[in-house]
Amino acid sequence: MPTVHLLGTGAVRSDPDRTTTMLAATNDEGTLLIDCGGDVAPRLEAVGIDPTRLEALIVTHEHADHVAGLPLLMERLWLMGRRTPLPVYGIAPAIAQVHRVHDAFDVEAWEGYPGLEVHEVAQHPGAEVLHRAGWRVTAAPGTHAVPSVGLRLEDEASGRVLGYSGDTAPDPRITELVRGADLLLHEATGEGPVHTGAAEAAGIARDANVGRLILVHVPPRDVRADDVAAARAAFPGTTVGDELQGVPF
Repeated sequence: MPTVHLLGTGAVRSDPDRTTTMLAATNDEGTLLIDCGGDVAPRLEAVGIDPTRLEALIVTHEHADHVAGLPLLMERLWLMGRRTPLPVYGIAPAIAQVHRVHDAFDVEAWEGYPGLEVHEVAQHPGAEVLHRAGWRVTAAPGTHAVPSVGLRLEDEASGRVLGYSGDTAPDPRITELVRGADLLLHEATGEGPVHTGAAEAAGIARDANVGRLILVHVPPRDVRADDVAAARAAFPGTTVGDELQGVPF
């Protein structure tokens, strides 16, 4: 059964025991990494995933908490023996940021350095992100301070579907993208013009008729507590994501 590993579940400001939201989706053929704002290689190893065997990285948008960890990941992959380029997928502004953070470090002298294989994703609802390793991934734009996308990941062997909001205010394009998903991971940073509160995320899960909802990109504990009860009232299948939690879907 496909599984998503919550390598990190926090917002930019969160609890001392949470890092930035990063995800790894695994099936029988390969692992996709979604976002890379922190030191992700040890997190992958902590859940039993070999970082050198990553099939691809998808970057949802350009903000530091979603891409700043890429140079460190690449250095670790090189030291761990990976020699094939890492495929990286994202919309144009995210890819531009990928190049900026990666190229800030001189790796020309690193013999055997794997490098990146970059793929630009269109910015429209239903855009294809990738079709490889038994995964079909599509995207739709959300509403954020910068261009950002949510994702729909389908495991072709089982037909099971994972939805991920990315960073966004409530947006009907994301609701439609994740419709009918077996599991929805939705950001719950807090209500505002560019983010979503927990209760709002629960309403999206209900309207999209998903199976379960896990809140990620969560704020500090004291802010979060007041909203979770309201979320569960709107959508009983709501939980808050835990660090390094593995969730079959």
